[in-house]
Amino acid sequence: MKILKRDKREVDFDHLKIKNAIEKAFDSVGKSYVDSVINAYALDIKETLLKNYDPKNPPTVEEIQDLVELKLIDEKEIEVVKAYILYRNRHSEERQILDKFANYITDDKVLKILKFVRKTYDPKKYELENLYKKFESFVKKDQSQDAYLSEIIKAASELTDKDAPRWEFIAALFLNYDLEKKIKANLEEFKINNFYEKIVFLTEKGLYGKYILENYSKEDILELEDYIDNSRNRLLNYSGLDLLIKRYVIRSHDGRFVESIQEMFMGIAMHLAIPEKNRIYWAKKFYDIYSSLKVTVATPTMSNARKPYNQLSSCFIDTVPDTLKGIYRSIDNFAQISKHGGGMGLYFGKVRATGSDIRGFKGVAGGVIRWIKLANDTAVAVDQLGVRQGSVACYLDAWHKDIPEFLQLRTNNGDDRMKAHDIFPAISYPNLFFELAEKDINATWYMFDPHEVLAKKGYSLEDFYGKEWEEKYRECIEDESISRREMSVKDLVRLIIKSLTETGTPFAFYRDNVNEMNPNKHVGMIYSSNLCTEIMQNMSAIETLDTTIETEDGDEVIVTKTKPGDFVVCNLASLVLGNIDLEDDKELKDIVATTVRALDNVIDLNYYPIPYAKVTNRKYRSIGLGTSGYHHALVKAGMAFSDIEDHLKWADDLYERINFHAVTASMEIAKEKGSYDFFEGSDWENGNYFDLRDYKDAKWNKLREEVKANGLRNGYIMAIAPTGSTSIIAATSAGVDPIMNRYFLEEKKGSILPRVAPDLTPQSFWLYENAHELDQNFVIEAAAIRQRHIDQAQSINFYITTDFTMRKILNLYIKAAKEKLKSVYYVRSKSLEVEDCDYCAS
Repeated sequence: MKILKRDKREVDFDHLKIKNAIEKAFDSVGKSYVDSVINAYALDIKETLLKNYDPKNPPTVEEIQDLVELKLIDEKEIEVVKAYILYRNRHSEERQILDKFANYITDDKVLKILKFVRKTYDPKKYELENLYKKFESFVKKDQSQDAYLSEIIKAASELTDKDAPRWEFIAALFLNYDLEKKIKANLEEFKINNFYEKIVFLTEKGLYGKYILENYSKEDILELEDYIDNSRNRLLNYSGLDLLIKRYVIRSHDGRFVESIQEMFMGIAMHLAIPEKNRIYWAKKFYDIYSSLKVTVATPTMSNARKPYNQLSSCFIDTVPDTLKGIYRSIDNFAQISKHGGGMGLYFGKVRATGSDIRGFKGVAGGVIRWIKLANDTAVAVDQLGVRQGSVACYLDAWHKDIPEFLQLRTNNGDDRMKAHDIFPAISYPNLFFELAEKDINATWYMFDPHEVLAKKGYSLEDFYGKEWEEKYRECIEDESISRREMSVKDLVRLIIKSLTETGTPFAFYRDNVNEMNPNKHVGMIYSSNLCTEIMQNMSAIETLDTTIETEDGDEVIVTKTKPGDFVVCNLASLVLGNIDLEDDKELKDIVATTVRALDNVIDLNYYPIPYAKVTNRKYRSIGLGTSGYHHALVKAGMAFSDIEDHLKWADDLYERINFHAVTASMEIAKEKGSYDFFEGSDWENGNYFDLRDYKDAKWNKLREEVKANGLRNGYIMAIAPTGSTSIIAATSAGVDPIMNRYFLEEKKGSILPRVAPDLTPQSFWLYENAHELDQNFVIEAAAIRQRHIDQAQSINFYITTDFTMRKILNLYIKAAKEKLKSVYYVRSKSLEVEDCDYCAS
């Protein structure tokens, strides 16, 4: 028996479709039913149709639906038949709306997406009629089909609100089709028929690195093309997809789209799998975690992997030495890093203060401010091909003589010639400073010139930490031959908090907490952090050993020998907690292990803008496994941020498991590929790492012994970055911060786009507390719980309101020091706009 569809097609009759329709009607009113009874209803309708069946005039869909209504009435299922009639009417209205769209749109695929939306999304929240009304308010007569598609995208994105948040994802369906349509037209012109031919084309045009074709055969690439899952595009919301299109997918030199979203993910995966023996297996594994948005890679990795200039690292940290040649070398290093898309942390704590001596001439040194201004001007000048301004965080110790001027670099008062508005100031604090701020705020704080201390005492204060630093500090105070600058702790705190409330900076670096927990303290010292305050690795200045004149091919050449020091590099990726089933520890373990392996491969694949970075990166093989979507995952687990007891228990368990899996993964790779150079004697090797974190149960004791026996691939493993842009791509919350708004408006391309918290529902709405409404002590307590399981640090912010006094802000920093946090990123007030770090976004 055939039936006649609305589009006049004849198809085979299937009584199970009637059965399904009746079941949905029962479900819609919450009424239970017996499967065999509903099946009998459907068979009765089938018998009625067969009795009157005429092959020349088959029954229509409407006629069959009429019979369903009559059957339900006969069975006295009045409530159900009402629901069924309403369902029919609603679908009839939606078909009319589709007909209205068809008056403008002739592209069948756009109409197909509209039908998909109708079938997939709750019709009460996501009515096509609302989309049509919004669309109709934009369109003009005789626009092109491309223009109509753009208007649908705009209409869907603007319908997003807290009651209907999934319009963001509906808008993305149309935006992705728009991208695919453009790619298809370009591929036809370029005569590209498959992924292999596309990679050949992109390689010839200098848009893909030659190393892809050198490491993958045609058969390999076609196999990986078959593995691509385009349905994963549906995981992207409008803002995330828009960001990928604008910033990450590859275009031709004249700006035409060539690479699709899923090909981008596969290209990144293929690049990161090159060091593996079984490249195809690992390319698929890497692709799965990236394309399913369970892991995001750092912005430079996403942007540059698979390309000729594959600078994959996010941030770099340099120790500025106290020599003219060394200072300019550090500035040049920053320029080279910025040119290739990296951000920088510069530690100025070794540079002599204002009024220090130079070659015995007293009072002639200009201090650190003039050099910081040079870094500021470099950030502006080397603007990364006009894409964005360079970024640098400048760190100075709290006891440095120039600290008061340093604190006024970005504030509104004072001499404009002493300003550096484009750098990000950060202070390295000893715990003593906050102990005095808490217990004796009127105590005198002494500030010294590092050059004079070294000359007169034979040591550098910055080379010590903890109680040993305090002893050296008091020695300097007691030595009357050493000049000093004095100020009460209270007055210095006032300068700090004035800067915090006006600019959101200085960032805070808790040097004692950092170095006490440094797993590689046996071979170095950590003086400062990076641009986003989460990287904590051994640092030392680059030194010029000697310069000689040699003869080469008959010409005299000048050869400079340089000791590379420890020039820190950050290789980052983040687990997207809101998109992972955290209850499934097997899944979590697999994702962590896969991510650690990919990050380790970055070290060998990376293009290094300067050679010092390459040397340090390969000595320590440091990685930064982070997390994003923290607040998202917390809400999905049914908790508000302020449910502090349950929250802390949840965080403690989760981050311990992540850390356990990460250390295990690094150990397993070490068995296969060898340990980092300084493993022997490290806290990893001697067990202090586990003791300091009170890891004493059976599984940790077993892992301790396995690490000792097999080594560790990576000297530093975990670091939680801010993840500003990549969390937008993953449709999740940023880093470990609470969200700032459940619902807000964002300006884009001259229009205002509504944005909502991830997976917002009526149930989750009240669980999502806004960051500025939270007790900031909760933020610190949660960070302290996580910090135990993180060998480096986490980028956290404080959110303040106009109710915060100086003492209230100071108390947050005191508490952070006492809770053994390692850093604090911005202070964010509602009225203050601060620049999110896009370098460490991961």
